Parts: sequence; C-alpha cells; structure tokens
Amino acid sequence: MSTVFEQAVQRDTVPFRHDIVGSFLRPQAIKDARVKFAAGEIDAAQLRKIEDEEIVKLVRKQKEVGLKGVTDGEFRRSWWHLDFFWGLGGVSKKSSDSGYLFHGVESRAETALLTGKVGEGAKHPMVEDFKFLKEAAGGDVVARQTIPAPAQLLFELFRGDNIKTVQEFYPNQQELYTDVANAYRDAILAFYEAGCRNIQLDDCTWGAMSDRQFRAMQAEAGVDIDEMAKSFLYVNNLAIENLPADLAVTTNVCRGNFKSTYAGEGGGYDPIAEVLFGGSDVSAFYLEYDSERAGSFEPLKYVKNQQVVLGLVSSKFGELEDKQQILDRIAEAAKIVDINQLCLSPQCGFASTEEGNILTEEQQWAKLRFIKEIANEVWG
Repeated sequence: MSTVFEQAVQRDTVPFRHDIVGSFLRPQAIKDARVKFAAGEIDAAQLRKIEDEEIVKLVRKQKEVGLKGVTDGEFRRSWWHLDFFWGLGGVSKKSSDSGYLFHGVESRAETALLTGKVGEGAKHPMVEDFKFLKEAAGGDVVARQTIPAPAQLLFELFRGDNIKTVQEFYPNQQELYTDVANAYRDAILAFYEAGCRNIQLDDCTWGAMSDRQFRAMQAEAGVDIDEMAKSFLYVNNLAIENLPADLAVTTNVCRGNFKSTYAGEGGGYDPIAEVLFGGSDVSAFYLEYDSERAGSFEPLKYVKNQQVVLGLVSSKFGELEDKQQILDRIAEAAKIVDINQLCLSPQCGFASTEEGNILTEEQQWAKLRFIKEIANEVWG
C-alpha cells in the first residue's frame, strides 16, 4: 500500500469516498412502458406508476452496494440535460437537423429552443420527482439531485440555428445570463425546500472546451474559447450565489457518454483548468479520468479546497479494471491534491440517455462494488 494513503480517512458528507455520477441503465420494465406510452396503450399516470416501482427497486439496490448517496437513476428522463431544459419557462422541445455527434454514432435529433424569456424555475416539474426520491431514500442516505449546469443550457441555446431565437429574445446577452442564473437559482431553492441537500450540476461544456478538435473548430470560426469559458463560469457561479449553507453544490465534467462512445478527439483539462478549478464556487468536481483522453492530473494543481471525485472506473464497458492500476492512479493524483480531497467514482453515468451504455445491469452493479472495495482499501 502506498505511503500516501497512510493519512487517508473516510468521509461522511457529499461527495463520499465511493460515489456515483447519477444515471443508471433503464430496466426493461421502463423501456417497455415508454414504448406503450408512445403508442397510446398506457397513460401518463400508468407510466409514472411503473417508474415509481422501478425507482424504489433502484434505491434499494444502491443501498445494497453500499452507496451513501442515491439518485433516481434519471429513470423519468430521456436525456440527462434536455428534459430539464424543457421544464423551464420559455424553453421548448424541438426537433433538430442532426443529433449530437459521438465517436462513430449520432444521437436522436432533439434540442431545446427559446420561445420566450427564460424563467419559472421554481415551478420545475422535476421537483415533484425529487420528492418521490426523497421518500424512497428514507433517512439513512442522501437523496441526490442531478441537473444540467446553467452553462449547458447556454451551450444548447447557442447550438446551430437556435442562436437566432436567442438573439430575438435577448439582444442583450447579459440579460440572458441573468435570467438563466435566476431561473436556475429558483429551481435549486425549490429542490431545497423539497428536502434536497445535494445538487449536482452536470456540465459537458468544460469537456468540449478542453477538446482539441472543438477548440480548433471554434478558433476557425473566430470564437474566443477563453472568453467562452469565463462566461460559462460566470453564469454557473451566479446561479449558485447565496444558497443555503447546508446545500452541497457539486459539478460533473463529462466528455461525452452515449451508447458507450465519447465526443471529440480528447485533450487534458489544461486549457480550462485555471478558470474551472481555480474559479468555480462548487464544493466538488466529479471528473472523467478513465482514459488517456482526459490527460494528466497536473491541472488539478488549480483546485482550491474542493473535493475531487476521480472517475477512474469506466461506465462505458462491463469488464472490471485492474485494481492495482486504479490504486496507483489514486496515489499519483494524491501527489497533486491531498489524499483526503480525493474520492472515487465511475467516469460518468451508466445511461446519460435512455439508450444506455453497452454493459449489463449486473456489470453495472459489479463496477460499483469494485469502487467501494477500492475506496475502503484506500480510506478505510
């Protein structure tokens, strides 16, 4: 055992030493119910009843593998991000000309379009979803809520032809930033009133802005990536300003997660590290670190007093990693960030969209048992 682990201790608050990003493979019962709902064979209430039953089972299973923070697996969503956007005032569902491009595959072609000013965060329908999770979780674990980051909404609204409606409703971009931040803060406070004490902001924008291919494309288009990064950090921080002290706000940085594929060509966190790690007001970063595409741990030198959840175990395939290699990588990261600022999780969710990654449910649970085993070996 590495000597760097000698001072390692367990942790009883979010994030936990062994943790998750949030989404889980959709069980067959939910897949079948969605097909029937789309065909008009069952109504929304019947679909929700099936979702309720499967979420209760999921929470029970998460507890069985030793998780101290649980989610609803995003079982009521089709997308990790769009479903939340569609629940905000002034944002509507729209078919797009093309889907999101991943390595060798393209997603469904859907997006979010402005139909007015962004607002009504306090009335977000996912608050009711959280209330069900909170009840199912009971008092012995933390019920965690994942939502896409405010910056992710901007990223979607600036995508393709969507920018035209942004310019129509927001000739002043600062007003857009303010409205997005206010809508998010209202939604977060509504979750808080419902008993939520951990909000996770899922944010692929940082993965994109550190990607070599994306940066080259934006530079060719005359976009200043550094200014984009500062703007996205600004709106994220504005949204979580002056929240209750007992609400843990964390963020997850992903580099694409669709049917076990990824987006872009890769590149370390170096280009955005100082802005993101040095400037974000979140209390923890869940970071993808399962492959060489994520680069080295060196950019973590900009992290302040936050926790860093190392996504060293892949959610994209079912085979277990080599335990010693994971231990060695934790020890390597601990040369940059104190061992007690580190935690361990999968690199992303198991199903960022309802299609899910290419592994079995048993492999999914085996991954989480494996992560717990390693975390207990390191932190006791």
